[in-house]
Amino acid sequence: MALHLSGHLHEAAHAYREALREAPDDAPVLSNYGGLLCSLGKFEEARAPLQRAVTIDPSFADGWCNLGNCFLKLQRYNDAIAAYRNCLRISPTDARALSNLGLALDYCGENALAQKFHQAAVRLDPDNVQTRMNNAVSLLSGGDYLNGFREYEWRWVPPESRNALMAQPQWTGKAVPGRTVLIHGDGGFGDMLQFVRFVPEVQRRCGRTIVRVKRDLLALLRRSFPDTLFVSEDEPVPAHDLQCPAMSLAYAVGATLETLPHAAGYLRADAGKVATWRERIALDAPPVAGQGRTPLRIGLVWAGAPHRDVPGVALADQRRSTDLASFAPLAEAVPDALVYSLQIGERAEQARTPPGGMRVIDHTALLRDFDDTAALVSALDVIVAVDTSTAHLAAGLGKPTLMLSRFDQCWRWLSRRADSPWYDTLRIYRQATPFDWSDPIRRVCADLQKLAAH
Repeated sequence: MALHLSGHLHEAAHAYREALREAPDDAPVLSNYGGLLCSLGKFEEARAPLQRAVTIDPSFADGWCNLGNCFLKLQRYNDAIAAYRNCLRISPTDARALSNLGLALDYCGENALAQKFHQAAVRLDPDNVQTRMNNAVSLLSGGDYLNGFREYEWRWVPPESRNALMAQPQWTGKAVPGRTVLIHGDGGFGDMLQFVRFVPEVQRRCGRTIVRVKRDLLALLRRSFPDTLFVSEDEPVPAHDLQCPAMSLAYAVGATLETLPHAAGYLRADAGKVATWRERIALDAPPVAGQGRTPLRIGLVWAGAPHRDVPGVALADQRRSTDLASFAPLAEAVPDALVYSLQIGERAEQARTPPGGMRVIDHTALLRDFDDTAALVSALDVIVAVDTSTAHLAAGLGKPTLMLSRFDQCWRWLSRRADSPWYDTLRIYRQATPFDWSDPIRRVCADLQKLAAH
């Protein structure tokens, strides 16, 4: 346990196994070992010792809570809920079980019920960062942005979560004429693309605004917001008085569902690049014989970045990503369509071996940054993407975007919503069952057929 608590997980695993060889029916050791395996991302392996722990001692509350956590990661949500309920029958004031039960209910789309458990957990353990973050995610999923984004600031409480830029005071939304505010990224490309819409409001309240972004976003954002100074993360940090992480802007400006700005689109592609892409695409897509019209041109992204170095993000990517083979029904649904791969990274090579009957055109070797991708996206008819930065890019350009979403839908897309107040042109296709993409892909194909018919 000492090794476990100090973060020496592999050494702790060895010690637990040694202890279990001597006492294989020790429920607390079985439970701790299972919890450690979960920390290592070995959820299937963790299930057996955790289930054995509660079988040996059904009154062991911590064992039930750890088992619930394992089922939660395996997306076996009904089993997770049952495990947490067993824990709470034994220990009704276990804040961890209350909070995680709320999380499981949120993932199942039961947001109103989930909130009761989150509120109870916060009352019992108000200084627990994970409990507060679970509450934040629940509030945001339910559309309570004023309270949700305030709670979301708890992500900065752990000292290790803060970067050197946060040594400066954080801008909290007050008008500060004559002061310089530095906005910086605290997430991935998609997060910056989503939250950069608040920059004009920051400028209205402040004297000078500087936005520090990854180099791949620089050209696109400079054109889209010509009155704002954007600098690359590769450059020295400019002098500034205040700072604000990009995903804290919604809290600072007091955003609500009704006041989200620029839902119709706010990104601007390079007109010259768009024209070049239209010429190239015209050669790819001659008119359909006898019909005098061009086939539907679909941009497709089937996977996000794996982020294997960040365990929590890597796990989310496994749930949000699929492969090109999953889109085989598209070839039959819209047989004349041209599919343009927008997939970047290690899974892009799947474009070389598409499902039978699907014609995939891959020009991604010509895409150097988001500015190039924005131009290609603007030249296509519709974008189909999993929940990744390309979905934000396309919807931010005002392009029709059909986004496939995992069952435990990200809080930013709201609970039980197929539309989005963030983007007018985005439609969401959530999994009906965890890990199963067949239903959302079937519905995407039906909507693509309608588009192709017009």
